[in-house]
Parts: sequence; C-alpha cells; structure tokens
Amino acid sequence: MAAYDRNEPSRTGARDAGPHDGPGAVHYSDDPRDFGWVRENVPCQTACPAGTDIPAYIWAIMQDKHGLSYEINREANVLPGVLGRICSRPCEDQCRHGWPGNGEPVSICHLKRSAADLKDRGHRLNESLYSPSGKKVAIVGSGPAGVAAAHDLSLMGHDVTLFEREEQAGGMLNYGIPEFRLPRDVLHEEIHNALRLGVDLKTGVTIGNGPGETPLAELRQGFDAVLLATGCMAATELPLRDDAKGGAVDQIEGIEYGFDFLLEMHRGAAKTVGKRVAVVGAGFTALDCARVARRLGAEDVTIHLRTTEEYIPVTKDEILEAKRENVAMLGLRTPVGLHSDAKGEFRSVEFVQNRLGGWRDNGRRKAIAIEGSEFEIECDTLLVAIGQRTDHGFLDDDVTLDSWKNANTDDAGMTSLEGVFAAGDYVKGASTVIEAVGQGREVAMGIDTWLMGKPRRKQSVRIEQVTEPLRERAFDFIPRNHMPTEEIEERSVNLLQEVEKGYDDGLAKEEAKRCYLCNLNYKIDVDNCIYCRACIEVAPKNCIKMVDGIEIKPDGTYGVLHETSEWDHVGAIWIDNNECIRCGACYNVCPTKCISITRNQLVMREFEE
Repeated sequence: MAAYDRNEPSRTGARDAGPHDGPGAVHYSDDPRDFGWVRENVPCQTACPAGTDIPAYIWAIMQDKHGLSYEINREANVLPGVLGRICSRPCEDQCRHGWPGNGEPVSICHLKRSAADLKDRGHRLNESLYSPSGKKVAIVGSGPAGVAAAHDLSLMGHDVTLFEREEQAGGMLNYGIPEFRLPRDVLHEEIHNALRLGVDLKTGVTIGNGPGETPLAELRQGFDAVLLATGCMAATELPLRDDAKGGAVDQIEGIEYGFDFLLEMHRGAAKTVGKRVAVVGAGFTALDCARVARRLGAEDVTIHLRTTEEYIPVTKDEILEAKRENVAMLGLRTPVGLHSDAKGEFRSVEFVQNRLGGWRDNGRRKAIAIEGSEFEIECDTLLVAIGQRTDHGFLDDDVTLDSWKNANTDDAGMTSLEGVFAAGDYVKGASTVIEAVGQGREVAMGIDTWLMGKPRRKQSVRIEQVTEPLRERAFDFIPRNHMPTEEIEERSVNLLQEVEKGYDDGLAKEEAKRCYLCNLNYKIDVDNCIYCRACIEVAPKNCIKMVDGIEIKPDGTYGVLHETSEWDHVGAIWIDNNECIRCGACYNVCPTKCISITRNQLVMREFEE
C-alpha cells in the first residue's frame, strides 16, 4: 500500500512533470502508463506486500533524515522497527542492485531498522486523521494484520476495539518469535504507537463458544463491522507412515510441536530440552526452535528438511546465524515414524531418504521418497515445526472456506457473513509478517468503503521534478555492508540477547548510497535532442539506446525497445530504465539539457467531493 500524501493540494490529470517545469514542481497522475512505470521500474516496492516506498526512505537516510525515513516506512508498513528485524525481505530478492552484473542486493531490511534505531528519541509521529465517523469496528486478534488494520481504521475516524486472548498484544510477534530476534521493548513501543489514537485494546478476552468466552454473534450485534485476524493458531499435524494425523506426537514424552513449544515458553512456562535435539521443518519457526534449543543447553541440534536449504523459505542471514550457533541442517529426508524404547521413552525418528523432483507452484522443489531408503536418527527431543493452520472452532456461525480450509473473502475482504471481514493468515494461511501487515491495511480500506458507502481514498502517482542527479557512479562499487552481530559465546546461552546489533550511522549511510533510487525517471526530450550521442558515449552500462520504435502494452505501459544501429531508422534516443543506474552521467554531459529527472511515487489521496 502506498504512502498517503498529506501535504499537496489535489490536482489530477497531469501525466508528469516536464523538463521545463520549475524546480520541485509536482504533478499528480492517474495515467496507467505512470502506474505501470512505477510497477516495472521500482521492483523492490512492487515486491513489498505493504507497498513501502523503499527508494524514498533510503534517500532520507542518505540525507541523515532518519525520522523522515521512519515516517515513510511507518505510513506503509506500520511497524518499521519490528519489520526491520524479522521481515522475510521479498524486496531484496527483486532489488535491481542484485541483478546479474550489479553485485549484491541492497540491505533494504537492515536500513529499515536503521531508520527506527537512529531516529531522535524525541521524534514526533505524524498522522493524518479523519473526523469521527460514528461507526464501530471490532477486530479479533492483535497480530500484525489486526494491529495494522486497527491503526488505519482508527485514523479513518472509526471507533475500534481490538480483542486479544493473550495477556499482551502482538499475536505471534509476541508469543512466537524469540526475543533474541525481536526485543520486546521494540515490539511494545511500536504496537503502542500504532494503537495510541483511540483503539480500545482488550487483552485476556477470548472470542469463542466456551465458558467465559465472548461469542462472535455478540460482536456482530454490538459493532458495525467485525474483522477476524486470528491468524494460524494451530500446528500442522505430522503425518507418519502408520499415523496419518500424527497422534503419536502428543502421546510420547520428548516430542512437541514447535509452535506450541514457543507459545508456551513466551507465556512464561519453563521449557527444557535434551542434549540431542532434532527439529523437523523448513521455515522461520523451525530455525527459531533450533536456536532456542541451543540456548536451553542442547549440545547437538539438527534441522531436518524434506528438500535442501537452497529451497527453504527463510532468509540467508537466518540460515547463516543458525549455522554460526552450531545448528546443522540436513536435507532430503521426510519423517515416517517415531520410535520408543522398552520403557516407552522416546528414542529415535525414522526418516525416508528423498530426491529432488520438479517445481511446485510456489517456486519450491518437490521431494520424492526413495523406496527402501529408511533410516533412524537417535535424539532426546523432537520439535515438529512443519507449519501452522487456521482454526475455525471459535465461530458460532460458519464462514465459507477455500480448498485450504482458510476463510474465503470477496475483493473487499468480507467473508460469507454480512459485515464480517477477515485478513492476514486467517485468509492467506501461514505467511509472513509483511504480508499480514499489507493485507490488514488493504482490508481496512475495504471496511472503510463498506461502512461509508463509498471509497474515500485512491492511489495516484506523484511526479516531482528533480533538478540534479542524486547519486554518484562511485556508489556502485560500495560492497554490501553486513549486519554486525553479538559474539557467539555471549548469545548462544542467552535467550534475551539480541543477535543483530544494528548499523551505526556511518554503516547505514554507506549502505544507503548503494541504492539505485529506482523511483527516479530519467527521460530524453526527443524534440530538443540533437542526436549527438554524448550520453551514449558516457553511459557506464548499455542503458541509452537508439530505437526505431517502442512496444505499447494493452494497459498503456511501455514494453520492448526496438533498437537500431542505422541512423536513418532512428526515431529517438531512449533511456532504458531496466539498465539505468541513475548515476547522472548522461544528465551532466548533455549539451542541450534535454534530459530531465523526475521522482515518481505512489501515494494515496482523497477523492474530491
């Protein structure tokens, strides 16, 4: 979701700021070509489920404006200090700096954290408020989707009540992620900031059908709309060869679901593990369980994967830090049986060897069991972390479910029950924090539109004239700055010691310089171009081309450039934004100053009355 532009008057219809507009001139556009340009040329923002304006907040860090950087983040993803630590980083996978020949991706996530860490302690939060609407909204679940939706709906003028069954808000941010990855003071501060403008937080309240619980029907009667954001609050059962639903997991001492293990530990239970700990799973929860086990005194910790570590959905940094803590990752194996000794005590896990198969729809590899390849691994504790699933048992009325047993919703986020919406993992299944935040905000807009009878905000492209290049060619050769971490000896015995120490101001600014600032649009005014080729000669990459035509896609966006080397076929000198690294060499050398630079950003604006 794009940032909300609070500062500019409403002007629509203009496509972009031209080369003859004055310094800082700003236009707004609803033209599909401009939306398409941002979508294609700012791949990091397009990949972010919350639509964070990544080049803008990194540029603010380059200017030593950490508070501004934090606010740009917060307008989109609500919890920058949290996400700067535990985000799954889909943006970095798409970063243009990481494309072949360009080096490693920018440390976008670490810079997000830097904005939060380095802002002034007395930083004043900025919010754009609507007048009271008189509408009441109940939200069930205070995880990332619930908190994000509560934040937005309160800003839109609605009275929001947030119900949480645990004693503290945050959902699995608070009860699932270890403190050595996410310090609780950071989490609690950002949740407080998100809810501070009138959200009524009620903790220790369970919505359900049991004794002392509040039924959903009561919420539907007392509120104009209800949002279910309860996440995936049940562990996925471990299917075994002779036990399809994994009933043995709950019957044998020493075996536990990783989800429940972490949940109970963060509720205050004293958890223990044996000397030899095996973890089955391939996600963040599996790695968290393994690293917690190490801190609880386990001497031999192994993670067992169906495929290989190359294909598991966690960040490379998490894998690296787990290995530095002496956690071994063993691939191509699937558990098929659990074995006990003569006394009935847990003894070993039986696996079958796998080979890699084809590709799944989600981009991961299939694991195909090899017949007759069974083997056993002896261990004292087994933690099963193969995923989480939604639980609908708390509902007193059925909602329509999809094929994955998750809540089915329409485009606005409403379930089959009138006035009851759903967001986050309760709809998507087990996903990531940034996906939950993005969907929580998206559904909040759907709720607002439904309550008010019309949409009140729309997305536009803000186009601002830039008067000079904002980065130097030398910045391209700065290597990626890796995150400083706590010493292994200190952190491996401490559940509370944060592993990643954060960038200082110097490291943050140096890493920020690496960003290509892909929201800058370099354009050549064909009418003023004298075809001198000076720009082509100084270009460090094949980014300025002679073309005889340009593909126009059905949505109005530009497609393939049709290059030519014959002067009598040249229709234009064209800057290829896929190759452009925004170094400004062409701008500086152009004798006719026919090259313009604009900053193109997605913003949310109010509909005109």
